[in-house]
Amino acid sequence: MNDRIESKLLNDMKDLAPDFVKYGENILFGEVWRDPTLTSKERSLSTLSALISIGNTEQMPFHLQLAKKNGVTEKEMIALITHMAFYVGWPKASAALNMVGKQ
Repeated sequence: MNDRIESKLLNDMKDLAPDFVKYGENILFGEVWRDPTLTSKERSLSTLSALISIGNTEQMPFHLQLAKKNGVTEKEMIALITHMAFYVGWPKASAALNMVGKQ
C-alpha cells in the first residue's frame, strides 16, 4: 500500500488520545497494513469480514472506501457479505449491505 491511510476518526482523536492515534498511524496503518505477506485487497476483505462479524458499522464506511481503493469491487463486497450472512447472521449482513448501499 503506497498511499498513506488517513482515518477521520484518528484525526479527530489527536487531541483527545495522542498515543492511541500514534499507535494507529505507526503500527496498524504503518506496519501491519504494509506487511507484504497479504495484499491490500486481502487485508481489506479480512477487515470487512471482521467488522461484519462483530456488527461494527461505525468503522464500515471508512473500510468500504478503503476496500474500493484497494481494488475490491462492489460485486465482491456483496458476495463477501452474502457469504458472511450464513456464518455471522442475517441482521449483521443486512446492516453491512445497508452500508454498501450508502456508498
